Amino acid sequence: MAINITKENFNKIIEGSDVPVLIDFWAAWCGPCKMLGPTIEELSKEYKDKAIIGKVNVDEAQDIAQEYGVMSIPSVMVFKGGEVVDSSVGVKQKSYYAKVLDKAL
Repeated sequence: MAINITKENFNKIIEGSDVPVLIDFWAAWCGPCKMLGPTIEELSKEYKDKAIIGKVNVDEAQDIAQEYGVMSIPSVMVFKGGEVVDSSVGVKQKSYYAKVLDKAL
């Protein structure tokens, strides 16, 4: 299951991880976010021991979304070593996210 990332645990997860971290910026009212949700959950199972998969609710963590320039959702960012190494906006195929994660590994 994808980790719920909040302003309280964001820095610890991003900066403290020695594996890539994929974050889905989403909101409960966002239709495309709901479409992407199952893909994110599948990735969290498939990459369980290789990466951290998390979700940031932009309504609850507006400061994080603002800090990373999230203007549209869903936005997905991959962090490695505390830095953004890839980002995308909108719903993509699962294979796209898998390729990005594999590259970050």
